[in-house]
Amino acid sequence: MIGFAGLRLKDFFWREGALGRGDLSDAEWAFIGPLLPPERGRWSRPAGDNRRFLNGMLYVLRVGCPWRDMHERYGKWNSVYVRFRRWAEQGVWDAMLESLVELGLTDDWSCMIGSTTIRGHSQAAGAGGAHKEGFGRSRGGFTSKIHARSDGQGRPLGFVLTGGEASDYKAAAALIELPVAKPRMMLADKGYDGDEVRTALLMKGVLPVIPPKSNRRETIACDFKAYKDRNRIERMFNRIKQFRRIATRYDKAAASYLGFLALASVKLWTPTYVNRA
Repeated sequence: MIGFAGLRLKDFFWREGALGRGDLSDAEWAFIGPLLPPERGRWSRPAGDNRRFLNGMLYVLRVGCPWRDMHERYGKWNSVYVRFRRWAEQGVWDAMLESLVELGLTDDWSCMIGSTTIRGHSQAAGAGGAHKEGFGRSRGGFTSKIHARSDGQGRPLGFVLTGGEASDYKAAAALIELPVAKPRMMLADKGYDGDEVRTALLMKGVLPVIPPKSNRRETIACDFKAYKDRNRIERMFNRIKQFRRIATRYDKAAASYLGFLALASVKLWTPTYVNRA
């Protein structure tokens, strides 16, 4: 049957085996696939393909749609959601990110810490214990704050999730204690200027590159030439917010949102290893 402009009607439908926009290529899957746990079928039902399910999760992450609106080519939406949620609770996404970091291709000359505020959608409201799930009230309304640490190339190393009204200073200790290679310098903005943060870094043998606040009594020198590189973590936030499920928080549970954050980070890390191969 012939359709518009000589196109066949079947050309309007999805072809089995074709890659969708944002799906993992063969090279990416060969690298990421072994990091996922094997799945066994339950009762008389066979387990779905991990690659197809992961592409479905990446589709929801990129488009920001509800799980029910996930494209049918990835299988049943509920099966994909249950697997994503189970892996998030088991720490699979965090383990994947840690594995990529531990492979040793990080830029250890300097690290950066920073934060960005995320608006919470109305669908995310109603979680029991909003503070525990990383929600808060700030000038922007119902918000969460992502505290992140990146390497010298602006690649994410780890995250801390708090309410939107939380100070950057409160999450600094957790970011400093992340189990990653020790850098020579730690770049941060004035929000992290405090004796406690500076002392914690110096005790670890890390030079703090933090501009002093205007109301600081004693003058502290800052290497502003090195500080110029801190824009890389801001660019990282920009790249990670290209995933709409990150730019707006739709998840009530902090575990689900942090799982999406780790999955987006894995997607950002993948070209480093695939292109290198």
